[in-house]
Amino acid sequence: MKILITAFEAFGGDSINPTERLLADIGEEKISGAEIHTLILPVVFDVCADKLLEVVRVLRPDAVICCGLASGRTSITPEQIAINLKEVPKESSVADNKGNRPFDERINPDGPDGLFSLLPVRELVDSMKEQGIPAVISYTAGTFICNNTMYALLDYIRVHQLPMVGGFVHFPASEEMAAAKPSLPSLSHETMLKGLKVMIHTLLL
Repeated sequence: MKILITAFEAFGGDSINPTERLLADIGEEKISGAEIHTLILPVVFDVCADKLLEVVRVLRPDAVICCGLASGRTSITPEQIAINLKEVPKESSVADNKGNRPFDERINPDGPDGLFSLLPVRELVDSMKEQGIPAVISYTAGTFICNNTMYALLDYIRVHQLPMVGGFVHFPASEEMAAAKPSLPSLSHETMLKGLKVMIHTLLL
């Protein structure tokens, strides 16, 4: 199985993004039955999706696992649904890495309001829990870059009727990030990497 795994660069004033380190390590893993490819995406609205789809068109993977940071969460959270919306709330100080702050904009004006993940999210969560890894299904990928990426991927698969599964998984902050913010929930890199490997093995079943 050819699997493309993506992560994001650092954003929001953080000097690190734990998904970058996950990507570096998973790229060196030898997993029987899996051909792993990796890609770092920019934290920029729409450009994130364009970069991903460029690689998808050339690589033609069997599965795509997009990984992102959800600072404040306590578990690894596969996303169940992406919504057709790009929005930074007006009261928020957040922007993407180019300073963009879209509000009430559709990702695809002609696309459905929402698209469900094509990954077996319940099986992924159950498999991680069986290995003692904190995991739970999430029903909101937000309206920022992660949702933008997830929706664009699922919409591309839908429009082109591709024999491909894909979706998004959020990871908590790393212990390294929590060292600078002691009240920030976190998981160790080793636990998150184990979770990612469990998800890959689950897809291979």
